[in-house]
Amino acid sequence: MTSAGPLPDDLVRLRNQLAAVPFALDTPGRDAAVRAVRSVVDQVDDHLLPRLRDVDAPLLVVVGGSTGAGKSTLVNSLLQAEVTRAGVLRPTTRTPVLVCAPADRGAFADDRVLPVQVEVHPAVPEGLALVDAPDVDSVVEANRDLAGQLLSAADLWVFVTTAARYADAVPWDLLRTAAERGTALAVVLDRVPPEATREVATDLAGMLERAGLAQARLWVVEERPLVGGFLPEDQVAPLRGWLRGLAADAEARAEVVRQTLVGALASLDDRVAGIARAVDEQAAAAAALRTAADAAYGRAATAVDEGVRNGTLLRGEVLARWQEFVGTGEWMRSLQAGIGRLRDRVTAAVTGRPTPAQDLTGALESGVERLLCSAAETAAEDTVTTWRGLPGGAAVVAGRERELSTVGPQFTEAAGRTVRDWQGAVLELVRGEGAGKRSRARLLSWGVNGAGAVVMVAVFAQTAGLSGAEVAVAGGTTVVGQRVLEAVFGDSAVRQLAERARGDLDERTGALLHVEHRRFTELLDGAAGPDDAAGLRESARTVARARG
Repeated sequence: MTSAGPLPDDLVRLRNQLAAVPFALDTPGRDAAVRAVRSVVDQVDDHLLPRLRDVDAPLLVVVGGSTGAGKSTLVNSLLQAEVTRAGVLRPTTRTPVLVCAPADRGAFADDRVLPVQVEVHPAVPEGLALVDAPDVDSVVEANRDLAGQLLSAADLWVFVTTAARYADAVPWDLLRTAAERGTALAVVLDRVPPEATREVATDLAGMLERAGLAQARLWVVEERPLVGGFLPEDQVAPLRGWLRGLAADAEARAEVVRQTLVGALASLDDRVAGIARAVDEQAAAAAALRTAADAAYGRAATAVDEGVRNGTLLRGEVLARWQEFVGTGEWMRSLQAGIGRLRDRVTAAVTGRPTPAQDLTGALESGVERLLCSAAETAAEDTVTTWRGLPGGAAVVAGRERELSTVGPQFTEAAGRTVRDWQGAVLELVRGEGAGKRSRARLLSWGVNGAGAVVMVAVFAQTAGLSGAEVAVAGGTTVVGQRVLEAVFGDSAVRQLAERARGDLDERTGALLHVEHRRFTELLDGAAGPDDAAGLRESARTVARARG
């Protein structure tokens, strides 16, 4: 018998990792992987760990098979007592019944097996427990799942079928699974017409051999009238005797336990490998979706940057306000007269109208806000469109395409606030730059708003700062603003102002788009990653080493 050693702890670690793996994306292999995870976790909980921790526990014999095969009648007949309900209505077995000897009741007091009704009966020999499982092909999905779960918990599976249904596909899927996992197996061929016994039994034996189950014991029960609700004694006595022999022979019982235990442990390699591949698929799908969103919002940032740099913002309303601001030379005259700041305040207070500098910065604010909204809107639409065509993506956006295909509800307000904050930061840059200019600080203080407006326009009008260039806009060209700033600050300082202002706008734009980008990436936060698959593979290798 395999020595437990560190194996139980290693199995618990693998089991917990499997149970925690998220299959959040609707990839092609997801459903099969989810079923495989549930199967492995159930088998670890219901069979491997209990058996490793107590190799001498009663032999768990699960009687399972097709609908109407007579499983409950067989169990009752083996014990000559009605311990489980048999009937003509399907599905018959809804709550599995586990029957054991009174002395073995304590072995099943700690929920070793999943939802079963535990009964004790003196006809069951010590060291043996029988479970009447639901139909493996039940019309009720929960019954099918429970049947598979109980079969995975078995030390020995007694598969019951009939002469009319022994070739059905669903039971054979489970029989092949038993072969792959090395499960100890006995087959009961029930309701066989006496005249066809040899022919049918020979055919079924050949099918078992071709399926790799030649070692399975085959028992034939002929179709005869029940006697007091039980199968005729001569039909069940051979199987009863074999089971009692297993219970009485510690070595034979241990061999059955060892066969199934070793087979189940060995099967973990391929089963976990298949799950890990499905996790790889999940991780790849999540990465592709993230890449698509990254690309869409990367293009949005580029579009904003190009819109800032290529001068397209300096048209229409902005152009008109710029021409009003510097076209008449009023700003220059206000600076030369030293009354610009005072006049701006008086004009605004008396008339209630914004100053030309305020008109210009307001027009710039609206233009940049529209640019940001347009880029973010396009990014959202592009992301949704691309995700629909990627594995797992359609299900993520399903039902919320309308919401995701446009900017978030707070974006427009946030965009306006971002631009206003940037404009305020530009004024602080200008004010800070002039603070140390002793001979020119007073001049600057009179025209901070105007100087700031010129710096803003410069950011949108040129691609490489102000050095050696003129601030040109559509039908008019002026160097007034630039020359004044150069006179106040110096040529190098002006270039630095424009570069810093542009860099600050880039950062604020990036942060704003990042929030929008997160609307998509946070939908993938629960998806599996490469580390999940790597962890499963490493834990499976650890289990393989521990089992020897």
